Amino acid sequence: MDKLINFFKVLSDDTRLRIIVLLYHGKLCVCQICGVTDISQPNVSKHLAKLRDMGFVKDERQGQFIYYYLSLEEDIFSEIIKEIVENIDDYPILKSDIGKLNNIDTYLENCGK
Repeated sequence: MDKLINFFKVLSDDTRLRIIVLLYHGKLCVCQICGVTDISQPNVSKHLAKLRDMGFVKDERQGQFIYYYLSLEEDIFSEIIKEIVENIDDYPILKSDIGKLNNIDTYLENCGK
C-alpha cells in the first residue's frame, strides 16, 4: 500500500509529473529534461533523486551523460501514466513538453554551459 501512496504523492507534484510523462517516452538526461521543461538543473536533479529513491526511475551512464528512465514495477502505475499520455490534449503543459521532444538532441548541446 505504501508504494501506491508514494506513487500518488509523486504525481501530486507538477514537476515530478512532467518528468515522469517525459520519461514515459524514453531515456533522457538532466540537460534534456531541463531544456524541455525550462526548469533549473538543481530543481530537476532534486526531483529525479526523489523519483530514483522511491524506485520509480533508474539511471544509466552513457559516456559523459547520465540518462534516466522509468522503472514502474506495478502495471497499474504504467496504466495510469499511459492514460495521462493518451489524453495529453487535456493537459496543455504536458502536451507542450511532449511536443518539444522532437528536438530533444538540441538540448544536449547546452550541457555543461
